[in-house]
Amino acid sequence: MTTAPASASTETSTETPRWLSDEEQRVWRSYLEATTLLEDHLDRQLQRDAGMPHIYYGLLVRLAESPRRRLRMTELAMYAKITRSRLSHAIARLEKNGWVRREDCPSDKRGQFAVLTDEGLEVLKRTAPGHVAAVRQALFERLSPAQQKALGEIMEIVAEGLQPKEAGADLPWLR
Repeated sequence: MTTAPASASTETSTETPRWLSDEEQRVWRSYLEATTLLEDHLDRQLQRDAGMPHIYYGLLVRLAESPRRRLRMTELAMYAKITRSRLSHAIARLEKNGWVRREDCPSDKRGQFAVLTDEGLEVLKRTAPGHVAAVRQALFERLSPAQQKALGEIMEIVAEGLQPKEAGADLPWLR
């Protein structure tokens, strides 16, 4: 909850919560609504055009941009900001489609690589133009260049603050 509940109890805390102001609440709710709608918009476009959710598309893109179109599974989970379990499930689905394959890591018996196949690269090439058009239409065409720059700077600050560097941090890809 981000605003004071009607019957806010302070029995469990000696500090009074710092509730969001009306303006902060407006910004927060606008952010939630926009990000939820944007993710749904991109998911629907990718399901329609390629039969895959947005998260899978992101995995294929990351692999395509990697040397030899391959990454260690733990590194891919870190880039995707997802748990290793969720990544393993996603890779299994992509393997079933023939778009990705796993390879054992020769230097680490427990490690594996995810490798983008030629078929996966072709799917990505066919899907990318429609996806870029959907992103452009949903986001960039609605913002001025100054707003785009500000949004990028803001999101970098937020992301940096949520990705602690200290050892033992509770991050999805470490779970």
